[in-house]
Amino acid sequence: MMEIEISKSKFKAHALEIFRHIEKTGKPVVITDNGTPTLTVTRFHPKPLDALARLKGSVLRFDQPLAPVDENWEADA
Repeated sequence: MMEIEISKSKFKAHALEIFRHIEKTGKPVVITDNGTPTLTVTRFHPKPLDALARLKGSVLRFDQPLAPVDENWEADA
């Protein structure tokens, strides 16, 4: 993937336009200082949550955790 390079001064003047380009294309942009690459701006990719993290906070209330179950049931079923 070919990276786009832009100077700090051009980045400062056109930051919103560059951000929109990155969001649209997904291609990173390298920011240079006197021709030397110093920063890379890329699209954010959130890490997927594991199953327990997704469920965290989903139980609203559990009044009697040790109370017997209302119906007979089998664990193997």
